[in-house]
Amino acid sequence: MTDRIKNLEKSWTSRSGDAKTRALETVQRMQAEKVPVNFNSVHIQSGLSKNYLYNETEIRKCIEETRQSEGQSKQVWHEKYDKTSKSKDVVIEAKNKRIAKLEEENRKLRSEVELLRGMLYDKK
Repeated sequence: MTDRIKNLEKSWTSRSGDAKTRALETVQRMQAEKVPVNFNSVHIQSGLSKNYLYNETEIRKCIEETRQSEGQSKQVWHEKYDKTSKSKDVVIEAKNKRIAKLEEENRKLRSEVELLRGMLYDKK
């Protein structure tokens, strides 16, 4: 009886260890491939349950740290490439000028169409 229990415990610990290494390897592979790391993506890639990923503290800590470092790198990128309010004002002003130009062209074309319709009506 005790042999069965010992074998079961040995089996549980080996499966748990295998699952842990599989999850950590998946996180490392996803980082290398520049794939966003979160619990759902690790769950899909590794085939482990989300519940296991959340409950296993080492794996949870690894995923959260990786996610946080990815967020910081994205924030740096956004700070570098996001437009400032001044450049946004310039773009808005250019678009407003283009809209005004198109509206004026539209008015001229409408008046020309009206004139041509009048000429057609007079010919009949």
